[in-house]
Amino acid sequence: MAATATGGAGDTADPVSDTDLDGSSRRRAANRVLTISTIGFTLMFAVWLMFGILGKPIKKEFHLSDVQLSWIAAVAILNGSMWRLPAGMITDRIGGRKVMTFLLAATAVPAYLVSKAESYELLLVLAFLVGFAGNAFSSGIAWNAAWSPRDRQGFALGVFGAGNVGASVTKFIGPPLILGTAGTTYALGVQGGWRLVPVIYAVLLVVMAVVTWFGTPRHDRMPGSGAPLAQQLAPLKQLRVWRFSLYYVAVFGAYVALSAWLPLYYQDNFGVSLTTAGLLTALFIFPASLLRPVGGWFSDKWGARKAMYGTFAAMLLTSGILMMPNGHIVIAHADGRQTEHLAWTLGIVPFTILLFLLGCAMGVGKAAVYKHIPEYFPDNVGSVGGLVGMLGGLGGFFLPPLFAYTKAWSGFPTSTFFVLFVLTAICLAWMHWTVVHMLHTNSPELADHLEHPTPAKEAIA
Repeated sequence: MAATATGGAGDTADPVSDTDLDGSSRRRAANRVLTISTIGFTLMFAVWLMFGILGKPIKKEFHLSDVQLSWIAAVAILNGSMWRLPAGMITDRIGGRKVMTFLLAATAVPAYLVSKAESYELLLVLAFLVGFAGNAFSSGIAWNAAWSPRDRQGFALGVFGAGNVGASVTKFIGPPLILGTAGTTYALGVQGGWRLVPVIYAVLLVVMAVVTWFGTPRHDRMPGSGAPLAQQLAPLKQLRVWRFSLYYVAVFGAYVALSAWLPLYYQDNFGVSLTTAGLLTALFIFPASLLRPVGGWFSDKWGARKAMYGTFAAMLLTSGILMMPNGHIVIAHADGRQTEHLAWTLGIVPFTILLFLLGCAMGVGKAAVYKHIPEYFPDNVGSVGGLVGMLGGLGGFFLPPLFAYTKAWSGFPTSTFFVLFVLTAICLAWMHWTVVHMLHTNSPELADHLEHPTPAKEAIA
């Protein structure tokens, strides 16, 4: 195994950290990086997915269709995904302190301008620019991997990834702000209602940029500072990286898509208010975010692949039930009679419970995917983690329009979960085929060593 992200290349790339800081000081510095980066990522994730809760009032004001509205959330997700690879690589080269500060400050400008949008086209452009916040994920992953010791990387990356809970922030503060301030105007011409939310976020982004710059270690760790570009990109040729990326589409891309899609789903299918829809969606978001540290701890202790098996099994079970449309079977008899059988209706309570369980599975799975990366690619966490995050995020870009189009084509709102079921089944089949094929190719003794790969024996995995 190559040197770890913190004990190998990271040490030689940042001699100041090793020379001037003892073990206790390094731990404190690492904890500072983890705490501040997690808070910043939570805020940026809230900004990235704010259109999920702003969607209904925006749809009403601009007279949009479901498909048009889905593209507002989709373009934000697109821009929050497409730069994750370079963001991770640049973080390895110049340090997370600079990159995270820049992302926070740069996102504040379009976030403020969203409040001034007067047309659907301009809103699309600004939503795309606001989406830049999503790229903070790969930067933060690379930054924390560089500072965390290997035996707690899974947990540390899980804690940082729990910043996904930011998706629920707008679900809580958005509806009361929108309802309580509608029709009012504040200083500098700031309007109330849904337009006030992006202004508040813009101010918080600037404040967090200042905290990140002055609150994290000035002498950063940069494991890729001396590595040529070709060396950073070399691992991306391995099929394993692309397999991890598909897993991340299922556990993260689908999570992002559902976070944006569920408020509208609840309102359209269960007739609840915007506030209630936001709170119910948060019941999915919380476990899908806050269980990432648990998934990281489980992966550290028992192995990431076992966590992935459990994740995919739970996702298949829950999405398989959720995709069943409400209705019944009608049998026409020879005498002209018609009888109804097997009536099925999923009420709001069991629907929400299943979504909660689905969120639990996704939370564990997101951490498990990223536990693989520093294990297999300790010196290339930025590039590999960036690619995995980018493709996972792009899954979140394609899925909301796919949900809208499959609903329009089939007429069943539950087709949303059929899409998720198929995606999960493909991931589980590929992972299991890889494991079985590796065992058959090598030897049965490998069954107990799947979580401790060596380059020679794991080339096929």
